[in-house]
Amino acid sequence: MKKVIAVLIVISAVTLHAEKISLVGGTVINPADGKVMPNATIVINGDKIERVSMGKQNADSLGRQIDCAGKFIIPGLIDTHVHFFQSADLFTRPDGADFNSIRGYKDEVAWIKSHLDDDFARYLRCGITSVVDDGGPMWNFEVRQKANATAKAPRVAVAGPLISSVSRDKLDLGDPPIVKIDTPEQARDFVRKLVERKPDFVKIWYIVDKDHPVDSFRPIARATIEESHAHKIRVMVHATELETARAAIEEGADILVHSVYDQPVDDAFVKLLKDRHTILCPTLVVFERYGRVFSHQLNLTPEEQKWGNPEVIASLDITKIREDKLPDRVKAALADPKAAMDRINKVYDVALPNLKKLEDAGVTIAAGTDAGNVGTIHGPALFREFQLMKQAGLTNMQILQCATANAAKLFGGERGAHIGRLDNGCFADLVILKSNPVDDISNASDIETVIKNGVTYPADSILP
Repeated sequence: MKKVIAVLIVISAVTLHAEKISLVGGTVINPADGKVMPNATIVINGDKIERVSMGKQNADSLGRQIDCAGKFIIPGLIDTHVHFFQSADLFTRPDGADFNSIRGYKDEVAWIKSHLDDDFARYLRCGITSVVDDGGPMWNFEVRQKANATAKAPRVAVAGPLISSVSRDKLDLGDPPIVKIDTPEQARDFVRKLVERKPDFVKIWYIVDKDHPVDSFRPIARATIEESHAHKIRVMVHATELETARAAIEEGADILVHSVYDQPVDDAFVKLLKDRHTILCPTLVVFERYGRVFSHQLNLTPEEQKWGNPEVIASLDITKIREDKLPDRVKAALADPKAAMDRINKVYDVALPNLKKLEDAGVTIAAGTDAGNVGTIHGPALFREFQLMKQAGLTNMQILQCATANAAKLFGGERGAHIGRLDNGCFADLVILKSNPVDDISNASDIETVIKNGVTYPADSILP
């Protein structure tokens, strides 16, 4: 009997997957080219978009019809910077603030692994149908495999452990997410090891401080990039200082996954990014969240409060922790909350104008959040990122482009070529909105229906 039920479930899923449906009468917004098509029809056949056209076409060819009059249809959103090895709760980065006395890191990782399906669903609830995991332990590749086998999940591209100039021993449980590399040959060997897992990217964590100057790590960055490119794998780099980012691009990096925030970008840097066709993911929201959590000034959006994991959010109330259990970094933030905000604002005073300058110059900007870091909530953090991009001076259409067509370029590969646009032959990943995001970017979260791979999910049915 169980076998019969299983077969019926498979048949039902295949039938749903292969269904022909049409979205009729809505306004189609295609950020890839900025076109807005009122009273349009999108025909979906199986997991692909068959056609997008003006008006209502021959009714007999439309299959099951969904009335979208008064609605707005955009491509599925893409978050190009997440980390599934982190939960966003208070205990997820003991290298930054050690709460092992309250929750051991081993227990934290076990909890994370047991809640991956929950993370997947929360991305989908936010209209995010694809994500890029920018690095984690080797079990990151299992996350990609699990997502690919789960209907209610975004498409996932991954990098493996981060190749770093520094170590993070408190994150090492035998499968570290960050690996310190000391020589170019070590870098090449480690890239070859990663290649066996078929990574979508190789990630460099280019950390610079008084003990690790920019130039000391350049030979390792160069070897990592050369070896990765030899295997036709693109390289993304965490670099938050202007000279670090410049060095990474000069050595051949394809993607920068943070804003420069130590000083304004200069014209030579802008030209370098354009000449090399570099993609930049500004990753703004994460800059504020550690400081806001630790100083008890967290500013979660309504979307985060509604669609974020409630257990994660509950953990972020730092006042629930006994004072004798608080790390010194947290005690200092609580003692001087204004100083914490001053540091955040100092970052944004540089990072936001830098983003506007790069956008105006035509550099490809892809939206991402660094979700999973303390206080940066898996799924709805993207809507706070949109607020900050708007604060930087980007238009609503530009923000949508960053989270769709541009993000698809960062996602890359065969899948990246078929997401982020509403066009014939693209994957049927779409979001039906109740209000117009071109008028107000906050409307991007006014979601009625999410369609992933041609399967329709009423928004309110996605989360438990």
